[in-house]
Amino acid sequence: MIVTVFRSRVRPESAEQYFEWAARMSAVAKTMQGYISHKSFTAEDGERVTIVEFRDAESQRRWSTQMDHVDAKKKGRADFYVEYKLQICELMRESVYKASEREGEGSAADAAGNAVRAPGED
Repeated sequence: MIVTVFRSRVRPESAEQYFEWAARMSAVAKTMQGYISHKSFTAEDGERVTIVEFRDAESQRRWSTQMDHVDAKKKGRADFYVEYKLQICELMRESVYKASEREGEGSAADAAGNAVRAPGED
């Protein structure tokens, strides 16, 4: 899995137009082969963080070069962003925890669905 971390600060005067473009790009991303998910968060200081998951590097590359997205990136640099930082990361390990329906119990699993246990647990 490839995880993209996109941190940015949007010019306040461009925020309304930025969010319109962001909604369009979100819809396009969801149609891309290999797309898994994305979520965006805004910190108290105004920094935005978007985390995007793609199945593999080729899927992420197709998104990066998709023409609507290329246009949006150009528009962002010209009109929306004060600054941004882009990190493309390859997932090395994943652990998942979900609480069971019974209070106080839970299970953890790795990406393959195998239980993950701490050393010494049986």
